[in-house]
Amino acid sequence: MAISNGYASLSQIKSALRIPSADATDNDLLEMAVESASRLIDAYCSRNFIYGGTAATTRYFHADDPYVVQIDDARSIAQVQTSSSEDGIYDVTWDLTAHTGDIQPEPLNDYVGGLTWPYTRLRAIGDYVFPVDRETTVKVTAVYGWPTVPITVAQACILQSSRIFTRLQSPLGVAGFGDMGIMRVSRGLDPDVAQLIEGYRRFRGVA
Repeated sequence: MAISNGYASLSQIKSALRIPSADATDNDLLEMAVESASRLIDAYCSRNFIYGGTAATTRYFHADDPYVVQIDDARSIAQVQTSSSEDGIYDVTWDLTAHTGDIQPEPLNDYVGGLTWPYTRLRAIGDYVFPVDRETTVKVTAVYGWPTVPITVAQACILQSSRIFTRLQSPLGVAGFGDMGIMRVSRGLDPDVAQLIEGYRRFRGVA
C-alpha cells in the first residue's frame, strides 16, 4: 500500500514514532494510519487539502443566494455558466474579467484570517444573478484543490497517524493501569489535532 492522498509522508510518521527509516516491518500499517488520519481530517473540516494538479475540471453547484454561490475550494476559475431556464442547458456564460466582469471570486486577496486560502465562493457583480434553486444551475470550470497542504494540517496528520498506529497496542481500548484503575483510550479526534485544524473547518455559508 502506498500513501496516495495522505497529508504526511511515510518518513515523517516514522520519524515521529522514532522508527528507523530502514525498518519496513510496519510500513503498510503506517501508511494505512496516514490515510485514515487524513480522511478523519477531511471529515472534520468538511473539505480536503489534496493537491489537484493544474488541469481545470467542471463541477456543478446550486445557489441559495442570487448574488453568492458557494463552490468547492478552487485555485483559479476558468469559466462560469448558468442555466437561465433551470433545464440543464447552461446558456449564459459570465465575463470573468477582473474588476469589470460579472464575477468576483472570494475570499479577496487569497487570504482568510492571515492564511493563504483558495476561492470558496463566487459573487455576482455584473449584469447577471445566480438562478436560486435546489437544482444545479451553476456550472464552474476551475482548477480545484489547494496549492499545497497547509503545514498545520500536515502536523495534525502526523499526530493523528501516530495515535492510530499506537492504538494497535491497545486493541481492547485499554491504555494501561494507574492509581485510579484502568486507563482507557480516549475517543474522538485528538484534542491537539482538533486545535491545529480548527481554523480550516468549513461551515455552510462561510469559507
